[in-house]
Amino acid sequence: MNVASRPVTPGKTRTCPHCKAAILESLSICPGCMHHLRFDQDAAKRQVAATSALKVEGVIRHPQQQEPWEYYVVIAVRNDRGEEVARQVVNVGVLSGTEKRTFTLSVDVLPPQPASSTSSTGSRPALQIPTQKR
Repeated sequence: MNVASRPVTPGKTRTCPHCKAAILESLSICPGCMHHLRFDQDAAKRQVAATSALKVEGVIRHPQQQEPWEYYVVIAVRNDRGEEVARQVVNVGVLSGTEKRTFTLSVDVLPPQPASSTSSTGSRPALQIPTQKR
């Protein structure tokens, strides 16, 4: 097993060296800045196989004859008990004239990592098949 494809604990995070975002350690491409982080073919295939569990997009248009509008974008994540586990302001700004902004929120889920071999030599233990007595 090479260093790039070492097993990673699910949910473990690291910091992207490019954009400094907290990302999953198992990713080979940062979802924030899209920089390649390592060349691991298995991790890249897994990331490409991610599916979008949620995607919401909306547009805000400023009316032409009104004063400027300020806006702020907040993302909040809650667990199954309704407790807020994360909250972050991701952007602020102003709309004036006939400006518009498009906002997209997406949540992608990754397939499980393939199981790693159980022995240090990389070989699998022999499969024991019980025999029937006659």
